[in-house]
Amino acid sequence: MIVALRPGAVIAGVVLTIVGCQTLASGADVSARITEPTDDSRAALQNAVNDALNIGVTLADDALTDSSVLIIERNPPRNMQSPPAQGRNMDTPILFRLVLNGSDCILIDQRDDSRYPLEKTTCAAE
Repeated sequence: MIVALRPGAVIAGVVLTIVGCQTLASGADVSARITEPTDDSRAALQNAVNDALNIGVTLADDALTDSSVLIIERNPPRNMQSPPAQGRNMDTPILFRLVLNGSDCILIDQRDDSRYPLEKTTCAAE
């Protein structure tokens, strides 16, 4: 079977192929996780989250080592005299996503897509 292609279609196909290859090579975001957590990388992550939230939070030492998603939930103070009004917190959790862009590890706040480069952090694509 012989298929005749118009010259414009061939040119469009070549252009789309070149653009697609450049997009992949330019370092598009890829979901990632931290591969070798160190004190410096933990501090970089802690600082990025604190900056994004404008408050201090406590993160586990293995945060973002098993998954590219970090979920921050509000933890209201509790005691027997004043339990939470509905028995549990109904606030929407805050999501962060770790991506690899080229060789850079970047934490993205999913609320507004703000980006926080993590210095001294090694990560790998999921």
